[in-house]
Amino acid sequence: MAAKNLEEIVSLCKRKGFIFQSGEIYGGLQGVYDYGPLGVELKNNLKAAWWKSNVYERDDVYGLDAAILTQKKIFFYSGHENTFADLMVDCRKCKKRWRLDHLVEGKCENCGSKDLTDPRSFNMMFKTNIGPVADKDSYAYLRPETAQGIFTNFKNVMDSMAPKLPFGIAQIGKAFRNEITPRNFIFRVREFEQMEIEFFVKPGEDEKWQEYWVEQRLEWWKAQGLSPECLKLFKQPQEELAHYAKATSDILYQFPHGFEELEGIANRTDYDLGSHTQGQSDLKISANVAANKDSVAKLSVQDPPGQYFLPYVIEPSAGLDRGVLAVLTDAYTEEKLAGNKERIVLKIKPHLSPVKVAIIPLKRNESAIVEKAQAIKKSIQSLGLGRIAYEDTGNIGKSYRRHDEIGTPLCMTVDFDTVGKSDNTANHDTVTVRDRDSMQQTRVNISSLIDYIKEHF
Repeated sequence: MAAKNLEEIVSLCKRKGFIFQSGEIYGGLQGVYDYGPLGVELKNNLKAAWWKSNVYERDDVYGLDAAILTQKKIFFYSGHENTFADLMVDCRKCKKRWRLDHLVEGKCENCGSKDLTDPRSFNMMFKTNIGPVADKDSYAYLRPETAQGIFTNFKNVMDSMAPKLPFGIAQIGKAFRNEITPRNFIFRVREFEQMEIEFFVKPGEDEKWQEYWVEQRLEWWKAQGLSPECLKLFKQPQEELAHYAKATSDILYQFPHGFEELEGIANRTDYDLGSHTQGQSDLKISANVAANKDSVAKLSVQDPPGQYFLPYVIEPSAGLDRGVLAVLTDAYTEEKLAGNKERIVLKIKPHLSPVKVAIIPLKRNESAIVEKAQAIKKSIQSLGLGRIAYEDTGNIGKSYRRHDEIGTPLCMTVDFDTVGKSDNTANHDTVTVRDRDSMQQTRVNISSLIDYIKEHF
């Protein structure tokens, strides 16, 4: 069962090198975090699993890496300049600032006062100057989402890859939102990463494809180790939909602070391609899309030849940082052991674990054992599984506990039996392999190690 105490997870993340507060030595920067040596491994493994599932294992999705700096006209025509805003209020008593929709019964979360200022709109996009002179025209935006880079590259992908509908464009990348009240660790932050697909379909087929992607994405998260009882679907009511959406289904996860969105699967209709398409009389575009006089593109397809239309778009969009938090939450386990002892273990799926295997020499000053341990590490590292750790603390018990806490699936101990310096000839050329979850220890012949590890992963 997933841990429900966020403080435990935050403490583990800092103590073991997963996630740090950014700029902590100067007091920290609110809503911004740095990923440490183990955190970056977990994050990269989750990205790799997503990319493998959605790009490498499919023939109908293509990858993209669009720029973060984004031309201002893109967000004018996408509607972000007018709609990407939240209502904020200030508490007159304690001077704290809040998002209006986060307050319960209109009370300040800090002091409980209802003496609040009138709500006012706050656009969450970050502006930055372009070029040496700062004026009203020399600015761009740090993108608040990765989607627009996909839509503005739609024609480039069509021309270069010649895909047929339905097809998708996938992207993993940074996005930036000037959140009024960042909260709940890495759940709501100002700088984050998204894993996003824009899947283009024929109008009329959009609803079945949205159902398809909801099912696909839900099963994928289960395969990453998230407990089914901690996941549920939520269909957004019509009045809460984004300005571009026909329908949206959210995958909710039970984070320590409650059920909240992990991924959204939205039916964006032809809103975005229509927004970025130069006005064309032969194209039927949704009524809520303004005429575009600045674009030079016609982001349409022909089917059959001579008949142009704008595809509809289904968008599965997941927060990578929220995914990391969900994986950590679900994996965090406290177990009672014999003799009133306890252990903390991260039961992360092996393909996501920051360290895949730990090689532990029984004695760090015994040359034969050290040389054999280093040779085994080199051999396993060549498999390309990810990080293989060499652990020479000299204390086997402490090493096991350390690797339990960071989620290492297998620990391998090289001892005197391994190097033939014992009377137990049956164990010569073998290592002790310890399983993280069961804590069972097995002697495995060195010649069989590679096959053993391949089977485990």
